[in-house]
Amino acid sequence: MDTNEHEEGKLLHGQLVYAIIGCAFEVLRGLGHGLHEKPYENALAVEFGLRGTSIEQQRRFDVLYKGVQVSEFVPDLIAGGAVVVDAKVVDRITDFERGQMINYLRITKLRVGLIINVQKPKLEWERIVL
Repeated sequence: MDTNEHEEGKLLHGQLVYAIIGCAFEVLRGLGHGLHEKPYENALAVEFGLRGTSIEQQRRFDVLYKGVQVSEFVPDLIAGGAVVVDAKVVDRITDFERGQMINYLRITKLRVGLIINVQKPKLEWERIVL
């Protein structure tokens, strides 16, 4: 494990990630599985608010190529100003989703991302650190 990932012996943003996963379990319990991604994203934003976790939804970031803006990236959610949260409805989390998250972290200049998959009754999630 990368020693730069630790702050005082703990995982980088570990408590925040734990809180996000708790919110995701609650949302999955409340909505059930198999909807499109947007209801889960919106419900997560509501649940974060109810628990007092700061949340930014649909914040815009410039995508630059050699210093020129070529596009915009709009992540689903940024929790606590520190963790990119990507709600997915996929069969399983694959290298494709992991690669996307690495790009999201590079664009946002944040270090921790959380992929949350609500396709099935059992929550699947992965924490990605850049």
